[in-house]
Amino acid sequence: MKKIFLIIGSLSVIIFIGIMVRRGGLNKTDMKELLDTVSDTKQIDQKLLEAFDTKRKQLGSDYKPRTRHFDKEGEAQYTNRLFLETSPYLLQHAHNPVNWYPWGDHAFETAKKLKRPVLLSVGYSTCHWCHVMEEESFEDEEIAKVMNENYIAIKVDREERPDVDAIYMSAVQAMTGHGGWPMTVWLTPERKPFFGGTYFPARDGDRGTSTGFLTLLKRLEAVYHKEPDKVADATEQLITIVKDTLKPDVGLALPSEQVLHKAADFYKSRLDSTYGGLSGAPKFPSSLPIRFLLRYYRRTQDKKILNAATHTLKKMAAGGIYDHVGSGFHRYSTDSEWLTPHFEKMLYDNALLAVAYLEAYQVTGEAEFKRITQEILRYVKRDMTSLEGAFHSATDADSPNPKGHREEGWFFTWTPKEIDTVLESEDSKLVKEYYSVTPQGNFEGRTILNTSEPLSKISKKFKLSETEARQKIKEALEKLYQYRLKRPSPIRDEKILTAWNGLMISAYAQAGLILNENEYVESAKRAAQFILSNLYKDGRLFRSFKDGKTKFNAYLDDYAFFIAALLDLYEASSEIKWLKQAIQLDQTLEKYYEDKSGGFFMTSHDHEKLLARQKPAYDGAEPSGNSVALLNLLKLQEFTTKDSYRIRIEKALKVFSKTLESRPAALSEMLLAVDFFLDKPKEIIIVTPKGKREEAHLLLSELRKKFLPNKILVVVEEGEELKAQAQVIPLIKLKYAIQNKTTAYVCEKGMCELPTHQSNIFSKQISVVETLKETH
Repeated sequence: MKKIFLIIGSLSVIIFIGIMVRRGGLNKTDMKELLDTVSDTKQIDQKLLEAFDTKRKQLGSDYKPRTRHFDKEGEAQYTNRLFLETSPYLLQHAHNPVNWYPWGDHAFETAKKLKRPVLLSVGYSTCHWCHVMEEESFEDEEIAKVMNENYIAIKVDREERPDVDAIYMSAVQAMTGHGGWPMTVWLTPERKPFFGGTYFPARDGDRGTSTGFLTLLKRLEAVYHKEPDKVADATEQLITIVKDTLKPDVGLALPSEQVLHKAADFYKSRLDSTYGGLSGAPKFPSSLPIRFLLRYYRRTQDKKILNAATHTLKKMAAGGIYDHVGSGFHRYSTDSEWLTPHFEKMLYDNALLAVAYLEAYQVTGEAEFKRITQEILRYVKRDMTSLEGAFHSATDADSPNPKGHREEGWFFTWTPKEIDTVLESEDSKLVKEYYSVTPQGNFEGRTILNTSEPLSKISKKFKLSETEARQKIKEALEKLYQYRLKRPSPIRDEKILTAWNGLMISAYAQAGLILNENEYVESAKRAAQFILSNLYKDGRLFRSFKDGKTKFNAYLDDYAFFIAALLDLYEASSEIKWLKQAIQLDQTLEKYYEDKSGGFFMTSHDHEKLLARQKPAYDGAEPSGNSVALLNLLKLQEFTTKDSYRIRIEKALKVFSKTLESRPAALSEMLLAVDFFLDKPKEIIIVTPKGKREEAHLLLSELRKKFLPNKILVVVEEGEELKAQAQVIPLIKLKYAIQNKTTAYVCEKGMCELPTHQSNIFSKQISVVETLKETH
């Protein structure tokens, strides 16, 4: 028998429904049995039952429910409302014995009717400890019974609802001093928090805890009913803290160069000189803002700053946080050495790191950095790209081991025997030596591949040149990759998020421009067109796409990251439609999200009303929408020369100036915008004769050698194309290919150097840097 959870009137019941396994749906006899089990059949939500039935038929006979509760016929014993969702995370919980609701008015109205508290659980599909809590608590029938009889339980995918996540994470951090996922919060039916935390072991004594989740459920349910005044006091205090937390301390002045110096000094003082990154563990790639450090070095020639950036990038690429077989970076390292990662892979991490390594290649010319960028983009193309060209969100840390049990990291780790099985003897020896593969291993008896010694040293041991060794290793890794594909793979979260796709589109577009790889630009175009075709309706963006369905109004970061992607795509392709689209989306952002006092809210003015409306002012693993939006405004001002952008820029900078002055590391991504604002950005215009765009190649070759973060680039043909683009970019009016030769114009604030055809003169013009003052 299969159990489907419904709320009928004011009574919570479990209705037993017979399911025809072969047909995968309800027959007439089953429906009659269902109706006969309830006295007042009119109150049954038949639409919900029909939706369950339709969904089950759509999934077909190959559908494998994620649960340990099956009936004798092999069907899932339990099904709840999450079965009808598209979020991979919510679907992971669709067959828990818990009567889960998705976030929405219906759940909270039901809580009011039943006079129950709400148990809110927030996580994401590739979260290891979310899986642990599911297995220990949400799959436990005793715990589920307590939840179902005393609470309305709500599940939220934080990647689809970052607004909900931000509000209640602020409350949890206020209560506990830390945060993380899974996030577990007790609410009133009015959505007000009164208790919370992250992962809770199931029972008293589990994992050394004194009070387990089951005990907390019982105690807090009693407190809610017996001590309502205490609950009310707690909620009001927390709401005040949350509202204060979600808005920045407003400043009055524009930031000065001291902000950049102070940030640089901070990172110098916290640097791990041995392994790179910031001292301590765990280590996240974003904790040391490589792109800011490279910009600071460009303006100061501070070698310590450059070394901090490049040393960190090299150590990360050598460590276990990098997937040496399949490429791409895992989410973070659990130790200070970048050796043992938390094995999930996130699209946004890899997008941001691809750009960081690309910029390091521009600054240093070191081929190793270029290689890592190329490998990340190859990984994304073959493992994270949908058939339509958009990018999937993440892959899990866990995968089935040979015994069928989910185990963190098993898919990514190796034994000497496994490598010997795949490779010829000499190649196997080389790979094991280079990647430190030993019989005892470095992770639960297996080895996380890592390179503790440089290839130049290893190659000498095997009497090979470094080039020969690199080629052998490259071929060996491809064989290991193909072998690894035979293992049960980690779950891939295949939802398409506008924001994260924006970051990866930027990575492909920038790499396409700098590395002169048109294939990368084409990948960026396909993904951008997918977003515009599927997540853009009636002039508004949406957040998420999965299984043919578009869901949720877009958030600030969706607009900001995608606008940035379109600007990068314009520079890489010279197709004016991308710049026009960026301008149009910024107008929507201004209309619905911008605060008149400066900066942007996470949600639009017409969004669902929540306890608070956040104005993001913190750059974490992902940049804040405000940081990226501000840099977009700076570039749009350069392209269009419109003063309205300057006004918006200065308002935003003043809003965040207090945080920038006191805690610049809190807005590490916004430091890029501050650097752009305080610099003299270059307006680089290359005009080719009509029909001779390829003649821009020599000048672009010089451009690719220079690290020019604070610039705009226009490459345009004379004639109708130039006229059309001049309607959007006034700077190019009256520009032409002098003597019918490709001509470069290098300008600042509209004032241009002498136009030139010669690449060496062009190189000198774009190499002029506005240095920072040395005083701190």
